[in-house]
Amino acid sequence: MACNRKLPKLKRMQRLSAIIALLLTVIAILWSSTVCLSSQEPEKEQIMNQDSEVISTPDINDLTIKVVYDNNPYNQELGTAWGFSALITGTDKTILFDTGGDGSLLLNNMKKLAIEPNNIDVVVLSHIHGDHTGGLSSFLEKNSSVSIYLPESFPTKFKENIQKYGAQVVEVKQALKICENVYSTGQLGRLIKEHSLIIRTKAGLIVITGCAHPGIVKILTTVKDFMKGDILLVMGGFHLEWTSKRNIEKVISALKQMNVQYVGPCHCSGHKARTLFKKHFGTRYIEVGAGKVIKTAHLQ
Repeated sequence: MACNRKLPKLKRMQRLSAIIALLLTVIAILWSSTVCLSSQEPEKEQIMNQDSEVISTPDINDLTIKVVYDNNPYNQELGTAWGFSALITGTDKTILFDTGGDGSLLLNNMKKLAIEPNNIDVVVLSHIHGDHTGGLSSFLEKNSSVSIYLPESFPTKFKENIQKYGAQVVEVKQALKICENVYSTGQLGRLIKEHSLIIRTKAGLIVITGCAHPGIVKILTTVKDFMKGDILLVMGGFHLEWTSKRNIEKVISALKQMNVQYVGPCHCSGHKARTLFKKHFGTRYIEVGAGKVIKTAHLQ
């Protein structure tokens, strides 16, 4: 009988323990959510501070972009292959955006464009694909005294190989400042993580994309979410090679609604998309290929 009287009491204790455990779980979830939200606030605040800092510093007057590597021809003296790379000068630091797919072609095109690898301070790798990173090792053999900005999602082995050359690896997760008036969008996308380059000039924002895997509209929406000013030029790969005419025209319409002034689709944008962009943007369409030189002072 004594044993039977203990059973209800034991059950009540078990129920009470379960209730306490449930309450503790709820409290833990609420606490972790608060911590998560509070840990994100500095990132938002950092972006706002960066934006304020941009406004307080002089905007770039004359920016030069040289397309070093592309599968579309422009300067017939340069070689072409699937991939993309562009050199940006006129900023606080000289920047190489992506390195194409073949190191020997990258360096050969640099030589023909009178680009000295040792004068480059920063390399920005948009995403992990070989047609944007394949030329990196050949470049690092010529100049390893650079900072390399890449998405945090890059494989550890890839980062370690860079460090073996003596170069500095800067992992990009959130939007961040690279140098005066030059920013990364932060890594975007789900399956393929990618970040793009933003440059503030007196005439407006320049956005350079590698392949635009997250979507060119998504990238530009992100830019406008935290950067003040109109978009003067967006150029690079738009990832529209296999997209229907209808969807390409939707993209064009979206860019026009964003008041994008000039477009320079190349690399993986595709002939169909380039033709449609040229039709809709007219004189504000820029033919981009290997060897193309764009001076933003001429776009005003």
